Amino acid sequence: MPDIVKSPNDHRQYRYIVLANKLRVLLVEDSSASQSAASMTVSVGHFDDPATRPGMAHFLEHMLFLGTEKFPDSGEYHQFINQHGGTNNAWTGTEQTNFFYSIDANHFEESLDRFSQFFIAPKFDLELVDRERHAIDSEYSLKLKDDIRRVYQVQKESINPAHPFSKFSVGNLQTLAGKKTEVREELLTFYQDKYSANIMTLCLISTLTLDEQAQKAAQYFEQIDNKNLIKDYPDTPYLKSDSMLKKINIMPIKDQKRLNISFVLPSIERFYKRKPLTFISHLLGNESPGSLLAYLKEQGLASNLSAGGGVNGYNFKDYSISVQLTDKGLAQIDDIIECVFEYIQLIRESGLESWRYDERANLLSTAFKFQEQIKNLDLASHLSINMQHYDIEDLVYGDYRMDQLIESETIELLNYFRPNNLRIQLVSKEVSTDIQASWYFTPYSIESIPTDKLSRWEKSSPRTELLLPAKNPFIVKDPQSRNEPSNSNVPVIVAEDQGYRIWHRKDDEFNVPKGHIYLSLDSENASPTPKHAALTRLYVEMVLDYLTESTYQAEVAGLNYNIYPHQGGITLHITGFTGNQETLLALVIEKARERQFTQDRFKLIKKQLIRSWTNVAQAKPIAQLFTSLTVTLQKRSYEPTKMAEMIEDVTLDELHDHVSAFYEKIYVEGLVYGDWLVSEAQHLAKRLKQILSLVTKPSNEASRELVNLSAQGTLMRELNIEHQDSAIIIYYQSNDTSAHHIGLFSLLNHTMSSTFFHELRTEKQLGYMVGTGYLPLNRHPGIIFYIQSPTTGPRKLLEAIDEFIADFNYAVMQITKEQWESTKLGLINQILEKDTNLKGRSQRYWVCLGNRDYNFNQREKVVEEINKFTRADLIKFIVSNMRSKHSDRLIVFNSGEQHNQFGQLPNTKIITDLKSFKEQAEKFYF
Repeated sequence: MPDIVKSPNDHRQYRYIVLANKLRVLLVEDSSASQSAASMTVSVGHFDDPATRPGMAHFLEHMLFLGTEKFPDSGEYHQFINQHGGTNNAWTGTEQTNFFYSIDANHFEESLDRFSQFFIAPKFDLELVDRERHAIDSEYSLKLKDDIRRVYQVQKESINPAHPFSKFSVGNLQTLAGKKTEVREELLTFYQDKYSANIMTLCLISTLTLDEQAQKAAQYFEQIDNKNLIKDYPDTPYLKSDSMLKKINIMPIKDQKRLNISFVLPSIERFYKRKPLTFISHLLGNESPGSLLAYLKEQGLASNLSAGGGVNGYNFKDYSISVQLTDKGLAQIDDIIECVFEYIQLIRESGLESWRYDERANLLSTAFKFQEQIKNLDLASHLSINMQHYDIEDLVYGDYRMDQLIESETIELLNYFRPNNLRIQLVSKEVSTDIQASWYFTPYSIESIPTDKLSRWEKSSPRTELLLPAKNPFIVKDPQSRNEPSNSNVPVIVAEDQGYRIWHRKDDEFNVPKGHIYLSLDSENASPTPKHAALTRLYVEMVLDYLTESTYQAEVAGLNYNIYPHQGGITLHITGFTGNQETLLALVIEKARERQFTQDRFKLIKKQLIRSWTNVAQAKPIAQLFTSLTVTLQKRSYEPTKMAEMIEDVTLDELHDHVSAFYEKIYVEGLVYGDWLVSEAQHLAKRLKQILSLVTKPSNEASRELVNLSAQGTLMRELNIEHQDSAIIIYYQSNDTSAHHIGLFSLLNHTMSSTFFHELRTEKQLGYMVGTGYLPLNRHPGIIFYIQSPTTGPRKLLEAIDEFIADFNYAVMQITKEQWESTKLGLINQILEKDTNLKGRSQRYWVCLGNRDYNFNQREKVVEEINKFTRADLIKFIVSNMRSKHSDRLIVFNSGEQHNQFGQLPNTKIITDLKSFKEQAEKFYF
C-alpha cells in the first residue's frame, strides 16, 4: 500500500484500509483532537434517480437520519450528537451523497454504532414518509426565488435531455407523490439497488490509535452489504449538436447583469496531477494591469470576472468564464466575447511557459508545506470525497499537486476554448424571453449564435492592450517560520498612546511563516445616520476597487486583505506569508489615503452598491428577518434599502468630504499575531503612528448602542416581503454581559436546539429552515427561535414556538442527572474546542478585543458558570423570563403571500416607525 503524502506541518497519522466488504476506509489519528469526526461518501447522487422519481436520492438522504432497527427513535441520532457537543449534516450532489458529523472524542465509539446503522439497517418508518417528503417540499419551496437555483434549472433544460444532469434534483411533493406504502417500497428498492459497501468511502478521525480505529471500523462497518456494484452512467453526450452554439437569455428576480461564456470539455479528472485547467484559469482570471478584466474595466464594460467555474461530472466539464457586466457592457457583449477569445489566443501563443506554470505550482507547494489544519468535521468530509477521486497517496495532497506543464496536454484543452464549442448565457432583467422553466418558473429564451459572429471571433487576434501577467514580485521563495518562543500566553499591548493601541503575540504553536494584522479604525463620523453609514460603505467599496490591480499579484502569492465597515468605523485585515505583509499594508494604506477616485468608477461602484442593497429585498424571508433584527436593535445599523436611498443622489465631492470628516478624529485598535517578533510589531506600530499623525487627530472609541428590551414586553415588527413563505424570529435578550448570563443563554440554546428542531421541523413539519441560536449583540447574550414556513402563517408559528417554550420545562425535568451533566459537558467542549490553526486563533483573539475581554479568558469564566448550573436554574429562568406571552422580547416576522387568511398576530406593541423607536428606546452603551 503506497504511503499517503502529507504536509510537513501535519501532525496527524494516516492509514488507508479496505474492509472485508470492500468498504474503503481512511483512518486519521489526531492525538490532540477534542472532537472526533466521521464522514461517509456514497457514490450515488441525483444522476441515479429513477426517471419517474426525481429527487429520490435526496429523499433517501433525509430518510436515513430518521431511525434504524437498532436505534428506532427518529430524533435519537441528532439529539445524541448535539448532546455530546457535536454537529451533523448531509448533502446530495450529482454523483455522490455525503454524510458527516463531529462529536466529543470520548463518545466516538457510541456515535460510530449509530452512524453505521444508516448503511446497515435503516428503518424507513412508513409513518415518516409523509413527514419527510413535506420536508423535501419545504426545502424546494425555500429556493423557489433563489436566482442560483433558477438559473441552474434553465441550464438543465438547455442541455441534452438524455443526460442525467438534466434531471430535477431536489424533489418535491409532486415528484414524490403517491401512496406512502408505494413510495416507501420504491425507496427501499432504490436503497437496496444503489447503496453498496464497495462504492462507499469512509473517513474516521479520532484520538484513538490507527490500530484501534481499524478495529472499530471493522466492528461497526463491515456489516454493510457489498453488492459489488459497478457505476455505469450512460455514455450520453452532455450536449447534442442542436444544443451547441446557443445564446440563452435568462431573466432573474434580483437586479443583476451577468454574462457566462462556457465551453464543454470532456471529464478532467485524469488531469488532477498536473492541473492544466487550473493553470489556464490562473491566466484567464488574472486581474493585474493588462489582464482581460483590467482591460474590460478600463473600457467600462465589466466590474468583475472569474474563470474556471461551472458544473462537471463523469463525462463532462462545463467550463465557465463569468463576467459581471456594467450597463455599457450589457449593450456590448459581442465585444466582450471577442476580447475573451483574443486573450485565449494570447495564452495559446505566449502563455504556455514553464516559469508561469511553476509560479502557480510553487504557490500550491508552499501552501501544502505550511498547510493549516481545519476542523476535523470539515477534514473528514473533504477526505471521504477525495477518496472517490484521487489515488491513495494523493488523498491529502491531491488538491495541491501540480507536477509539470505538458504543453500538448494544455493545448488539447485550450482547443475546446474556440467559437465552434461556445455557449453564451446572459442573465439580466432586460432580456426577452418566451419559455418558462419547469419547477422554478424562470423566464428564458434560446437563440442560435449567428455564424458571422462566430467567424469574427475565430479570426480575432490579441489587441496590444491585452498583456499576460509579469513575474510576481510578492512571491516569497521558500518561506520559513521563526522558532522564537512567545513571551506571553495571550496578546499583550506593545504600543499605546492617545488614540491608538496595538496588541501583539508571537505564535509558537502552529509554526507557519504567516501572520494576521487587524486594524480597526473607529470614527464618530462613520455611521451616526443612514447616510453616513452608506457613505462609509461606499468609501470601502471604492478603496477595494481602486486596490484591485495593484494588489492582485500579492493575493495570488498568498497575501490577502479585506476591508469592511462595522458599527463604529472600518476594519482592515491582512493575512498571509509574513515576508511581504508590511509591504502590502503600506500599499493598502497609501492607496486608501490617496482617494484618487475617478468619476466613472464612482458612478459604477455607487450603482453596484445601490443594486446590491436593493436586491436584499429579494433574499429569502428568513435572511431578511435576520438583517432587520440587528437593524431594529443596533442604533448604528440601518436597513439596506434606506442606505440605497441615501446615496442615490450623492456626488463624488460629497464622498470626499465624508472621508475627510471620517479621518478628522479616529481611534485605532490593532492586533498583530503570528510569525511576528515583538520588535517587528513595535516597528510596525511606530510606522502606523507616523502615518496616522499626518491625516488625523486621536479620538476615543466610537459608541455602539443597543436597544434595551427590559420592561418593554413583547415588541413586534412586521416586514412586507414578496414571497410565498412566512417567517418569524423571536429574540430574547440578556440585560447584562456577565459570564453568568453568557453561560446561561449558551446552555439554554444548547439544551433546546435539537428538541426544537425535531419537534417543529421533523414532527410538525412547519418548514425546512427551523432552529434556535445563541445570538450575542454588542456583547449582550441573546437567544433566537426562527422558522421559515411554506405552509403556516406567522400567528400559528408564534403559537407553536410559545407552546414549545412553555412545555420545555417538562423536558428538562425528565433529563436524568447523567444526561444533564453530559449535555453541559458537550457545550463546554464546544466552547473550549482547541484552535486548529492560526486563522482560528487570530479570529478568537480579535473577537476578545472587540468584546473588551482584555485578559482573553472569558471562555474559561463562562465554562466555570456552566459547570455550576442545575436543571432548576434553567427551569427558573425559562419560567421567569420566557414563558409568559408578556415577556420582554422582540418578534420580527412576515406573512407569506398565501397566509394572510390565517389570522393576524395578537395586537401588542407594533413598531411602525423604526427611526422614532430607536431614538426613543432605552439603550445599553458599549
